[in-house]
Amino acid sequence: MDQALKEFLNKSKLKGEIQALQIEDLWQDIMGKTIARYTDRLQIIHGKLIITTNVAPLKNELIYQRETIIQRVNEAFGKKVIQGVVIK
Repeated sequence: MDQALKEFLNKSKLKGEIQALQIEDLWQDIMGKTIARYTDRLQIIHGKLIITTNVAPLKNELIYQRETIIQRVNEAFGKKVIQGVVIK
C-alpha cells in the first residue's frame, strides 16, 4: 500500500503541491523563525521552489541564500527535491 501510494504521488501532478506543503511544515526549522514569519507562500513548480514575500529586505536576503536554501531543503528531505529557487 505504501509503495503504491508513493508511485501514485511520483506520477501525479499533485507531487509538487504535496512537497510544498511538507516544506511549509519544515520551513521554520530550515530557515528560522524570522524568515518563516515573513514568507507568504511556498510552491514547487518543475523542481523550483517559489518563495513569495512582500518584504523587500527579505527578498534580497533570500536571493543571496539561494544555494543554502536548496541545500537545506534537500537535506531535510534526504533527497534532491528542488534544483532552483525563485524569489517573488
